Amino acid sequence: MTQELKTSNESKKFGIVHEFKMFINRGSVVDVAVAFVMGAAFKTIVDAVAGDGKDNQGVLGGLVGAVFGGTQPNFNDKGFTLNGSFIPVGSLFTASLNFVMVGVVMFFVIKAYGRFRKGETAETTNELLASIRDELRANRVE
Repeated sequence: MTQELKTSNESKKFGIVHEFKMFINRGSVVDVAVAFVMGAAFKTIVDAVAGDGKDNQGVLGGLVGAVFGGTQPNFNDKGFTLNGSFIPVGSLFTASLNFVMVGVVMFFVIKAYGRFRKGETAETTNELLASIRDELRANRVE
């Protein structure tokens, strides 16, 4: 009886390990990992264009600073006082401006990427079905 329980537990452990390996090997997990790494790498480009909110003002930040005067578009010290309490609406404006600038840059990057990908031809439905049929035939157990 003890041997049967031990064998049963070992098969469960192997089953869990096998399920975990199947989970990791699925395309969606790998795709998310690649997207995360690429997003972290792309952050440096976004920071160069829009600034990082600290010392680096970025290209767009320099342009906004030139329009509004000064070297850095930082409105954090702007706000108003209400009943003796300072309400920093400038920090909201700065964060919103950075968000809009990053959004505009991302829009144009995605638009350029879409134009680049237009040259690729997609597989037609008939070709896809034929490849599925061929794969099923190859994997058929006789």
